[in-house]
Amino acid sequence: MSTTTLLTPPTSSTPTHTLTLSQLAPTIASAASSSTLPYPLSLLSTSETQEKWLTLENLLLATLRTGDNTTAYLCLETLRDRFGAENERVTALRGLYAEAMASDQSELDDVMTHYEEILKEDPATFSIRKRRAALLKSMGKTAAAVDAVVNLLDTSPTDAEAWAEVGELYARAGMWEQSIFAWEEVVLLLPNAWNVQAKLGEVLFAASRGREEGGEGVRVLAESMRRFGRSVELCDGYLRGFYGLKVTTTKLMDALPTAKNSRMEPGELSLPTLQSVTKLNEIATAKLAEIIRRSSSGEKDWDGYNAAEVAAARTLLAEGVPQITR
Repeated sequence: MSTTTLLTPPTSSTPTHTLTLSQLAPTIASAASSSTLPYPLSLLSTSETQEKWLTLENLLLATLRTGDNTTAYLCLETLRDRFGAENERVTALRGLYAEAMASDQSELDDVMTHYEEILKEDPATFSIRKRRAALLKSMGKTAAAVDAVVNLLDTSPTDAEAWAEVGELYARAGMWEQSIFAWEEVVLLLPNAWNVQAKLGEVLFAASRGREEGGEGVRVLAESMRRFGRSVELCDGYLRGFYGLKVTTTKLMDALPTAKNSRMEPGELSLPTLQSVTKLNEIATAKLAEIIRRSSSGEKDWDGYNAAEVAAARTLLAEGVPQITR
């Protein structure tokens, strides 16, 4: 497995890739732990590299996902020995490990209590504040999780990860306006992130479904289309972007001819023309068909697509093909 793969966070990988990474973890983690010297003597070692510790952290996350708790603990202890138990990042990883090991609600409550004790001593420990919010979310306490992330943003308003998290929480609660606002903040911070543009498109699309009557719903749908369009402009092979572009343009082709005119706000874009939407629909259809064909045949540089997403794209295109009556 390449070094680049080992440096990729498993949370953004497919289950198959994460499983492969986890299977390699015991050997890599054992080798790393046996050669680790205490700081600052570790600086004299030729194996002291940033990539080494990032690899160990990713192995820790992968093994926790696959249930290899023994190797996960080995990775965690190696990181603790190197950076110390009081290191903020190590503390957060120890908390994550404790969450994964919790077998019932009372043990999760103990982890939460531990987080709160840390924050009483140092409220500026952002990694623990984020872990606390994530734990609240996993415990189903959405409102409390929102409050926790909003409080974090009051202190660090340029934290894109926190804005994305609160955007997800608002979307989970069906609070589309707030979710849109949060994801727009992420776009401002990461304007060239094609996945963020597409995510905003997804939230806008979900919001438009509750406003299908009248011009306002069509305007939100048109903005969703623009976000998906921007995502594929930034990455011309982004399947989710083309999928969203196909879905939104298909709906707009049905909605535009009967769309009611609504009052435009200052700075608001006008509705796209039916001709331009139809052209974008054709482009999205052609690109999705190409991705399906070339990825399914295993062509070089076309094999990195998620199989489930390719299957969904195939289904989407099949739905648009007129049925032949015999």
